[in-house]
Amino acid sequence: MEVYKFASPQRRRFHLSINTILIGINILVFIALAILVSINPQFINYFSLGPSTVLHGKYLWTFLTSMFSHQYFWHLAFNMMSLFFLGVIVEKILGPRRYLLFYLGAGLFAGLAFVLLAGFLGTSLIGAKLFGDPSVTGLGASGAIFGLVGLLAVLTPRKRVALIAGPLLAIIFESVISNFASVSIINAVDLIVTIYVFFSIFAMFSFNPTMRKMTIPLNMPFWFIPIVAIVPLFIVGLFIPLPIANSAHLGGLIFGLIYGTYLKLKFPKKTKVISNIFSR
Repeated sequence: MEVYKFASPQRRRFHLSINTILIGINILVFIALAILVSINPQFINYFSLGPSTVLHGKYLWTFLTSMFSHQYFWHLAFNMMSLFFLGVIVEKILGPRRYLLFYLGAGLFAGLAFVLLAGFLGTSLIGAKLFGDPSVTGLGASGAIFGLVGLLAVLTPRKRVALIAGPLLAIIFESVISNFASVSIINAVDLIVTIYVFFSIFAMFSFNPTMRKMTIPLNMPFWFIPIVAIVPLFIVGLFIPLPIANSAHLGGLIFGLIYGTYLKLKFPKKTKVISNIFSR
């Protein structure tokens, strides 16, 4: 592992971090997918991961394409905001090469968990609510991002961070409204949620405390984030259909927890230093 190997001022050169490149790829794929779908809506099937499709041996490449694809702007914005804050920490801890391999591994494992859990356990009514319907496809970087959460929960458990709950609550509210409201109201709510996610991104970088509070930040230690970010969504999903792949989040989280535990056992002294640095 590499821990804060900063170059001296004389040797420091401009270069793009792996995390910046990953964010850039997600944005470029989002634009490309939006163009392709506007030409033919069926193009979404070549990017999104479908449990029933993959289990029949088709579109296997979607394990990779789905983790870089987003269909809606609020989805892209929320995930990239999370990746921006979490990825920069993990890349400094692991180093660029290991970070890239870890990110890809977490995303692929999350996709595998989504396919297996939805494909084999999602055939019942309760199973579909908990793990997803096997006929419903999924896409997004959140599975890999939950891998980062799992890793940091093990390596930096005492570091206090602000979980931005506002955008997530807005998405849940939109899901509730979409179950009974008219199309015009749903479209209006969708616009409001998109504007709010936009606002949340700028508010996070604002020096105005009032603006930051409007994103509903929940301050907590890193070890507690996986519980807050996953358990409530599983419970809510039992009553309200959510556009969230809980099984993929769980898979990414497990991958991060396992790799974090491996590092902690193999490099006890280094991981202790890392924990102390990020707990100040």
